Amino acid sequence: MPFKRWIPLLLAAALSAELRSEPVLDAHEVRGMTISCQTWGAEWGTDAFAAELDELKELGVNWVAIHPYAWIRRDGSLSWRELDPKAPPEWLARPIREAKARGMSLFIKPHIGYWGSPFSWRGAIDYPDPIERERFFGDYKRWLLQVAGCTREAAAFAVGTELALLTKPEDDIAWREIIQEIREVTDAHLTFAANWDVYSALDFWDALDVVGVQAYFPIADQDDPTDRDLRDGWAKVVEQLRNVHRTTGKPVVLTELGYNRSLAAASEPWSHINAREMDWEPAGELQGRLLRVGLETLAEESDWLRGAFLWKWFPGEAPRANFLLDRPDLRNVIQSVWKRAASESSDL
Repeated sequence: MPFKRWIPLLLAAALSAELRSEPVLDAHEVRGMTISCQTWGAEWGTDAFAAELDELKELGVNWVAIHPYAWIRRDGSLSWRELDPKAPPEWLARPIREAKARGMSLFIKPHIGYWGSPFSWRGAIDYPDPIERERFFGDYKRWLLQVAGCTREAAAFAVGTELALLTKPEDDIAWREIIQEIREVTDAHLTFAANWDVYSALDFWDALDVVGVQAYFPIADQDDPTDRDLRDGWAKVVEQLRNVHRTTGKPVVLTELGYNRSLAAASEPWSHINAREMDWEPAGELQGRLLRVGLETLAEESDWLRGAFLWKWFPGEAPRANFLLDRPDLRNVIQSVWKRAASESSDL
């Protein structure tokens, strides 16, 4: 690409950095929950969503995230429900209103749906063919701009989620163009939700406000770790995250943090397979300990590691869901850590 095409992007990035040099997402600020959906997202515009916000606020939650969908195709194109920023649909507009009414902030975290495609997950999506790759970025930018235009009053926005094979060095300009154009339609803090094993390699953190990490880090090798094992595992993770914070100068937020009800949750936290019925009780106990140690670790590093969005919650019932946090013992874990953090934050 000719160098002169870089010039406006580099100038825009420098101006953005200057304008956004103030700290973002202050300490103790991000006690977030991702509210997912049983279908494609219509649930976010319902009374059930509003009711969940009331319950989550009682747990100490002050941020919520939703994840609008587009669906990927084999040829690089995307399909989505067309959105008119001049007349946003209720499933995108109402969450902002309901969150603001409760003194909460909303994070928009667009997801590419891959079910029924050739790809096993978002991190596997790739188009070596340059025509298909260009088609992807063209569709992707159009979709993101529609979502950003409909949610311009949201507090934070992710320009991408995972997509490791589409964030190679040769894709840098495409992402910078996307970031620049999104800034023209929203004042939201911008991040990228990078997977736990590749986040340090992203080339365009300088163009964003926050380092976002999908935090499915293996915390312990064994299936029955002690709390000390979990704390030692988190200490290694924190050091890795701190290095990226120092390198980029950006605060870090865990854009997803969650554990399934599984005996392998400490070693393979990304696995969606629930425990067998015979292991249900010990798996639930491990899930709770992992959540508690993780949240306590975040609270200790809140000057730069600004918090997390837990994965996940639903408006209404979702009894078969994996990674489900709406359980009395897990509610108690969240409330015990985050209510205390909320109280300490109000005293600052």
